[in-house]
Amino acid sequence: MKIALVSPYDLAHPSGVNNHISHLEQAFTGMGHQVRVIAPSSHPHLDEKDNVIAVGRPFPIPASGSICRITLSPNLSGRVKAILAEEKFDIIHIHEPLLPALPVTVLRHSDSITVGTFHAHRAKSWGYYYFRAILKRYFRRLHGKIAVSKPAMEFASRYFRGYYNIIPNGIDLEHFSAPVTPIEEYCDGKLNILFVSRLEKRKGLDYLLKAFCQVKRDFPNSRLIVVGPGVRLREGYDRFIMQAGLKDVVFAGYVNYNDLPRYYHTADVFCAPATGQESFGIILLEAMTTAKPIVASNIEGYASVLTHGAEGLLVPPRDEQTLATALCQLLADKELRQRMGATGRETAKQYSWERVARRIMDYYQRLLSETPPRQSSA
Repeated sequence: MKIALVSPYDLAHPSGVNNHISHLEQAFTGMGHQVRVIAPSSHPHLDEKDNVIAVGRPFPIPASGSICRITLSPNLSGRVKAILAEEKFDIIHIHEPLLPALPVTVLRHSDSITVGTFHAHRAKSWGYYYFRAILKRYFRRLHGKIAVSKPAMEFASRYFRGYYNIIPNGIDLEHFSAPVTPIEEYCDGKLNILFVSRLEKRKGLDYLLKAFCQVKRDFPNSRLIVVGPGVRLREGYDRFIMQAGLKDVVFAGYVNYNDLPRYYHTADVFCAPATGQESFGIILLEAMTTAKPIVASNIEGYASVLTHGAEGLLVPPRDEQTLATALCQLLADKELRQRMGATGRETAKQYSWERVARRIMDYYQRLLSETPPRQSSA
């Protein structure tokens, strides 16, 4: 089978969607299928890879407290039509299919069985709201619709009703569970709390820093390790740390994928204090795979992955006092940490990329058997 995986986001910048696509590409290729990744790219040589077709120049666009690097070029039609005519894909799988401009352009010109995966979960989408009438025309061109979680399905169906097949994100079990050496400088007897995410407001690091003030009073031998890129908010975090006289906060910055498991294996507790707009809990699965207990915000995307009292503890978002109490509870009880970590590792096995890719492939096969390709459109 010949498959196109389409991303709206710059392939040169890591993102959850691009990571998802990369793992699907590897899994499908391993099954013997021919796969092409179509996406914008700011890297001049990325399209030299055999499986990558770079289309469009990406631009950084602020969106929902984050930065989306997408192409906004109005001149993609000719290039996209030529690619689709030459490649003749059996399946075109578009991730975030209603985003401008590449996904909608591919959707407009696709003559193949076309699948869309909806990843996002937000309180509202002004783009969906104001352009719903136009986007519905493209939405109806999807033969199949996937949502990565129930929250993602509820968000998308608020604007575009229909049947969504819920197939979750996956986790690279071998990568994160493989025995690796912890970060030596942090193996000094202190209890390590780990935060992994981009430094964005909605990720909740400011609440974790406030909670850590209380944790540090109760557990002077504790440390907070912050992993993730971002400079815009860093000055404010540094100012708070200095004014609070807070010790043992380490900003590790961006950590590449190969080194990331070492940080999880260094941690005693993983903390995800996001305030909302998370459709899924990839970082929770990473922590579970490494058998780490978790304290996370009780938001829909996280609660769909973690059960309170099983793999970790769920606390109200934006509540630094309850967050501190939960962290202290785990830091004080090594047996509880070990039990939750072991439960988390078993839970994570349900999300292996092998299982996820097989479910998506079965969906492709069903659509191919049930739906004839449409006629070419202008």
